[in-house]
Amino acid sequence: MALISVKNLTFAYDGSYDNIFEDVSFSIDTNWKLGFIGRNGKGKTTFLNLLMDKYEYKGEIISNTLFDYFPFSIKNANMDSYTIADQIDFDFEEWKLNREISLLGMDPSILMRPYNTLSKGEQTRVQLAILFSKENNFLLIDEPTNHLDTEARQQVAKYLNGKKSFILVSHDRHFLDLCIDHVLSINRSNIEVQRGNFSSWWENKQRQDNFELVENQKLQDDIDRLKESAQKTAGWAKAGFGNAHRDGSSDSRTIGFKGSHQRGAAKLDKAAKRLEASTEKAIAAKSGLLKNIETINELNLNQLDSLRGKFIDVVNLSIYYDNKKIFKDVSFEVKAGSRVQLDGVNGSGKSSIIKLFLGEDIDHTGTINSPQNLKISYVSQDTSFLQGGFRNFEIENGLNPTVFRSMLMKMDFDRVQFDKNIQNYSEGQKKKLLIAKSLCEEADLYIWDEPLNHIDIISRIQIEELILKNKPTMIFVEHDESFSEKIATDVVNIIPIKQNNNEVTYEI
Repeated sequence: MALISVKNLTFAYDGSYDNIFEDVSFSIDTNWKLGFIGRNGKGKTTFLNLLMDKYEYKGEIISNTLFDYFPFSIKNANMDSYTIADQIDFDFEEWKLNREISLLGMDPSILMRPYNTLSKGEQTRVQLAILFSKENNFLLIDEPTNHLDTEARQQVAKYLNGKKSFILVSHDRHFLDLCIDHVLSINRSNIEVQRGNFSSWWENKQRQDNFELVENQKLQDDIDRLKESAQKTAGWAKAGFGNAHRDGSSDSRTIGFKGSHQRGAAKLDKAAKRLEASTEKAIAAKSGLLKNIETINELNLNQLDSLRGKFIDVVNLSIYYDNKKIFKDVSFEVKAGSRVQLDGVNGSGKSSIIKLFLGEDIDHTGTINSPQNLKISYVSQDTSFLQGGFRNFEIENGLNPTVFRSMLMKMDFDRVQFDKNIQNYSEGQKKKLLIAKSLCEEADLYIWDEPLNHIDIISRIQIEELILKNKPTMIFVEHDESFSEKIATDVVNIIPIKQNNNEVTYEI
């Protein structure tokens, strides 16, 4: 057993006015399977980089541990995975890598293929196999599920559950439950470590939040009483001091009384000012305790309500890629208020169906019947096209700045983000940008293609609550099981046709 001790850690990026971490202290055991949880932009990836000594910081990180980071960069993607593993670790042993890739549910022969011919999900599992084939290192695993379908997530979760010595950043609640035994969470005002999985952490958090809500109300009542008392005392002092000065009598008999009255009023005024200062101090101290509850603000959307009953009919749809049929004869319908999940392994053609709905020219047979002038709001799984200034994004998409920015702030955006170039956003912030845009658009149908990639857990719960309350008509692809189980009213399973006795592995 070894410990990683963090003592009084303070860090801010160059040019930033705000600290990412401020005087943070905690310890973690290198034998743990540690889930790392927190809102987007709160410093999870930053902390992993600090562990690897990539930035200068104040305080101490005490550890004799060697770290490896997932995902690592591939210099030459034309190489096979054995060659890549050899470059990562000169003591690499082929049998160990074969063992790890088998545990991840893939045939070792895949390691002989050029890396760039693998799907993103396959690349994820190959990288994990390479890192876990090394020994005595502590793995920093940063969001491995973003390109994994449901089946692959289950396989990777089972694999990680059989390992130890890692920190796992993930926003998939079901995935975390399957493979961690401790939680490291970045909260609004502190960082804490708990034993258990996501569900036990979330239950404890809700219990703690409810307790703090009661305590915070008591504190707020105390603050209100202190303010009221200070205002009354200040009013008395002002009244007394003013009366003393307004008494302009020159009668010698009143002079002594007048001077005494003025001196008394002055003392009362000084006492009032002292009380005001101490009250402000007490209010500041109590207000400082009102800051660790994670508020889940209610979102809204701009759904049109013009359609009734069944308004989309997909009949015997088959899609082709490079003259090969990917799947055949898929039929389903979309009714107003239904939320249809397209489910299937990577490469089965889910995104191709979405592209057909959006009017793209995809080689296919079968029909999609839908009303004319159907207004669709689309969230892409890809964010690479996002660039330029935030205000330009609002103008180009015809967004109301007040409504759009309010939506983003409910999703934990800071105002400072509105002054940045979008290409400098984190991946989670980019996805929030696209989701907020979709929620602000007038639409009959919402089509979301893996919307939750990189989105933090609190925001996922926000989006779930929004959908369950408003019941928009949706077609979506999402591999977060917790999310899908709650919001899907219908599931369409896309089963790919096997090519040369192997399921299709390329992605469309």
